[in-house]
Amino acid sequence: MASAPARETAADVEAYLARVPEPGRTTLEKVRAAIRSAAPSEATEALSYGMPAFRYKKGGLVAYAAFKNHCSFFPMSLAVLADMKDELAAFQTSKGTLQFPLNKPLPAPLIRKIVKARVAEKDAKLAR
Repeated sequence: MASAPARETAADVEAYLARVPEPGRTTLEKVRAAIRSAAPSEATEALSYGMPAFRYKKGGLVAYAAFKNHCSFFPMSLAVLADMKDELAAFQTSKGTLQFPLNKPLPAPLIRKIVKARVAEKDAKLAR
């Protein structure tokens, strides 16, 4: 999947996923399911910057996307990435993102842990 042009033309998350060729589509669907299983019921899903994202309490929670040679998961928090650096050592990281193969999603327990950490981080910030 070409990165920017395909994302820009998608109208919603379902359209975005429909444009992702296999095996990336199945991989992203697994990532999406893991996010949904950990995100609070009031979290909403929409496109943000042309990629699927979950929003929670007035802002971004996490996002994910497919690119030509990999998929990415965006925790939207450098602090969460730093706190989990030992657990993430086996994965390719770039500033603010975890990259993984098109045919191999991140482990669901890891995704759920990151989502829960982001929820806790957002709740704590809003409580201040």
